[in-house]
Amino acid sequence: MSRVTPFLMFQGQAEEAMNYYISVIEDSEIVNITRYGADGPGGEGSVMLAVLSIKGQEFMCMDSNVKHEFTFTPSFSIYITCDAEEEIDRYYELLLKGGQALMAIGDYGFSKKFGWIVDQFGVSWQFNLPH
Repeated sequence: MSRVTPFLMFQGQAEEAMNYYISVIEDSEIVNITRYGADGPGGEGSVMLAVLSIKGQEFMCMDSNVKHEFTFTPSFSIYITCDAEEEIDRYYELLLKGGQALMAIGDYGFSKKFGWIVDQFGVSWQFNLPH
C-alpha cells in the first residue's frame, strides 16, 4: 500500500468547496481536476475526480453523478492543529460561515482552545490549539 487518502463525495459542490478551502487555508491547492464530458454519466463540467492538498494532506474529491439521501457525517472530520490563537480563530470563523457549530470555540480543558464545526458543504472540521 503506497498511501491512504481521504475521499470527499459532494453532490454538485466539489469545485466550490475546494476553491473555498484553498482560499481559507494557506499552503493548500487543487492539484488536479478531471471533469465529466458531454457524454456523462455526470453533468458536463462537474468534477469526476479531483485531488485537493491541504497543508500537504491530499484529499480526493468528486461530484456524485447519483443523488444520494446521505451526506457527510460529523463522526468523520478534518482535524487541524493550529500554532497560534489568531490562526484557530480565523479558520473557525471562516469555515463556520453558512455552517453550524458542534462545539463553540473555547477552552475545554484538553487544549488551550478547541472548536468543532460542520461547514456550508457538510464537511466536519475540528480545530485545536494545544497547551
